[in-house]
Amino acid sequence: MREISLDRLRTLVTIADHRSFAEAARILHLAPPTVSLHIQELEDRIGAPLLSRKRGHVRPTAIGETLLARARRLLADTELAVDDIQRQVQGLEGRVRLGASTGAFAHLLPQALEVLEQRHPSIDVQIAVLTSQETLTRLKEGTLDIGLVALPQPATAGLVIKPWRRDPVMAFLPAKWPCPARVTPKWLSGRPLILNDSTTQLSRLTTEWFAADGQRPAARIELNYNDAIRSLVAAGYGAALLPHEGGANAAQDTRMVVRPLRPALWRQLGIAHAAQVDRSTQLALDVLSKLR
Repeated sequence: MREISLDRLRTLVTIADHRSFAEAARILHLAPPTVSLHIQELEDRIGAPLLSRKRGHVRPTAIGETLLARARRLLADTELAVDDIQRQVQGLEGRVRLGASTGAFAHLLPQALEVLEQRHPSIDVQIAVLTSQETLTRLKEGTLDIGLVALPQPATAGLVIKPWRRDPVMAFLPAKWPCPARVTPKWLSGRPLILNDSTTQLSRLTTEWFAADGQRPAARIELNYNDAIRSLVAAGYGAALLPHEGGANAAQDTRMVVRPLRPALWRQLGIAHAAQVDRSTQLALDVLSKLR
């Protein structure tokens, strides 16, 4: 079955609104024979007259009125759809799907979300709490737009991975413990430990930090939720090695103390995204890039 062109419907609506073929041709920038052809094609497709032309007056027939009502809705929906898409292309509206770890979500992303809300309130940011590997997998699948991942990561075809921020890893210790000014691998390995699980980049970093000093401690428990780890430290369950994200831990529990490491250890985060991004994603990337 042959489809009806929106251009033909627009011609019909314009004629009906202005009661004139000639005026419709002028408004639509079409030759008068083309306007007549559009109506003839519609009438052939419908199988009935759509316009009545008597004594110089043009009026819709009963069938024409029915089609006009549907045509106006179709044309309005089309204009709305085009406008919505154009607003997304311009970054005025849109959706950004972002993956990040619990630590980044709790302490770093709120700043970016606040700025985005102020500057681009029509951009909907959807967040998934994921490990770095899960984030990269979903970026490759196209189900995420931006990912905050621990570095280093291997080069991945179709993805851009850029360094974002570098935070010191610190020792989080129960305040009741007698603690040195700087914590060494040897001192810490003899204490109960709460460590990130072995699937994380932070686990690999801390394992290498201990191993460089010949230490291979066993964790009392492994978790992948930094706020829960901090709560256990404050409760006296053990010590942890966690990133210290600027002022993120300023309101720290007084039952816990934070000490620098010797030798120092750093956790670096990167921003990952597809090589080609839409306007909304680029605006979100611009905001994130300034949070260092």
